[in-house]
Amino acid sequence: MLNGDMDPVAIQIDPTDPAAADWPALLAGLAPARVPALAQWPAYGAIGVAGGRLFRRLVFRLGGTPVGAAQVLGRPLFGRAGFGRALWWIGRGPVLAAGREGAEGADLHRACLRAAARALPGLLIATPEGPVTGPGLIPLVTPRHQALWDLGPTPEALRRGLAQKWRNRLSAAERAGLRLREESDPTWLFAAEAAQRRVRGYRALPAAFVTAWAAAELGGVLALRAEDAAGARLAGIVVLRHGAGASYQIGWSGPEGRAAGAHNLLLWQAALRLRAQGVRVFDLGDVNSEEGAGLMHFKLGTGAQAAPLGATCLVLPG
Repeated sequence: MLNGDMDPVAIQIDPTDPAAADWPALLAGLAPARVPALAQWPAYGAIGVAGGRLFRRLVFRLGGTPVGAAQVLGRPLFGRAGFGRALWWIGRGPVLAAGREGAEGADLHRACLRAAARALPGLLIATPEGPVTGPGLIPLVTPRHQALWDLGPTPEALRRGLAQKWRNRLSAAERAGLRLREESDPTWLFAAEAAQRRVRGYRALPAAFVTAWAAAELGGVLALRAEDAAGARLAGIVVLRHGAGASYQIGWSGPEGRAAGAHNLLLWQAALRLRAQGVRVFDLGDVNSEEGAGLMHFKLGTGAQAAPLGATCLVLPG
């Protein structure tokens, strides 16, 4: 033990652990009630590999028992050769075994991260799924919050859970007679959102990532558009499915769409479709956005909860 903390050396990692072969089953066995984040789903790793990234799956064991798991992507340091060393990244992980909440869970989380830094040659950057601090973790980016919408309740209960203003906007959009379509080719939406991104100055995964996700994850992309009675496009969204989870990817609304509440209607209908397909948690993304309080209130107006992440940090080997 170090200063009362769990010794990272107690965590064993076998790079050839056969449990990592069936990644969704491993995660479900570790934490049946937890829905893994996008970055911990197999398709995310497959896309990274296709893009030339290094890739590892780590199973963390304590006394031989699995207590956590993480997908890791990397790129060589010092040029293409890398001299055997890489800059590694763990996004929204590790996924810890159920029942590891509170101080003990944070202790285990930190120990797993430091064990990963010991096992991976080079440098490790991580954004933990929960608030984790302490020895061996050097914060680089302040902690953020994600808006997580629980789709478990009935549609009626979900609608009652909407904030009053949000629900009023949704009702107005429904009365306006906007038409919703599932979008088979969202190329126009990618272009519109990219232009919007340039104006507003925020960052997002590229459109090519959505295309790659559709190829890697069967049925993994839900794209919807809203249009007026004449068929003019007013707004659109793209959502990525990952098992029992889904993550909001991109969205765009023109002036007419914003005036009509099209985005409220799109998000609500996406939630109903995802719920019917077995999705339990809809991740609406960051609620610490520099775009201001309006975007935060919009996301949380769905009834989503702001879940704290850990600070993005440099992890020292333990």
